[in-house]
Amino acid sequence: MEYFDQGRELTCSQCGRQEIANICCSNGHYVCDECHGKGVFNLVKDYVIGCKSKKPLEIAETLMGYNDQVPMLGCENAWVAAGALITAIRNEGSITVTDDQVLEVLNRTAKQAIGGYCGLTGVCGIAVSIGACFSVILGAACPKDQETATTMRVVAKMVNTIANETGPCCCKNFVRKSLTEAVKLVKEHLSVSLPIVSENIICKHVERHPHGCRKEKCSYFGKDTVIVKGENGVLKKYDEFFSSVYSEGVIDRKTKHLIALSASLAAGCEP
Repeated sequence: MEYFDQGRELTCSQCGRQEIANICCSNGHYVCDECHGKGVFNLVKDYVIGCKSKKPLEIAETLMGYNDQVPMLGCENAWVAAGALITAIRNEGSITVTDDQVLEVLNRTAKQAIGGYCGLTGVCGIAVSIGACFSVILGAACPKDQETATTMRVVAKMVNTIANETGPCCCKNFVRKSLTEAVKLVKEHLSVSLPIVSENIICKHVERHPHGCRKEKCSYFGKDTVIVKGENGVLKKYDEFFSSVYSEGVIDRKTKHLIALSASLAAGCEP
């Protein structure tokens, strides 16, 4: 990836849109945010609307596991964080959260979470996603007082949490750390208790990071993890197999996932 100190006009290689941007691949190809996340928004929305889990990290890990659709880096991961937190709060049941509010959180996140701006402005879209959850629940708006102040303070804490995990930035780490911190803030400001278990998470995305995994600097890096590089990497082959199995064909992708889920439940297999 190439990052420019000053934005330049680039043309999206998928839709042809021309716009000022700061990031492209090393071969000069540029993909706009709309094309970059095409299909992922609906994936997240459809999953969380039907999800029954009260565990935000469990929801997030499931969604981030869709390697063929959710990229390693990018604000699609902010949609994951937003959906995971607001859905867990809804499912916990102490306060009323409607499906329309879940969708509102996702829409607000999509408007302000822009890929690469963690470095370009210092505000990661994942911090914004947590703020969107609090804003919708509290009813924050420009004319409001403490509702807006609380939302801003939550976002500030998210930014600080994420800032401790840079070098290079990793959206998977940011999602996990933000949700872990957000659970504490949900308890403090909303009096909602959500389960959180993060110490046992071992990241399965180490080979996918285009800038290189932080390894031991990241608390989700397993001490026994072996990073296999090259065309014959085990995880690379698995990802290729996964993408092939779930590619569109006679049976659409969603139906394939439902069949796999049904088979898993029938076999008593748990994630």
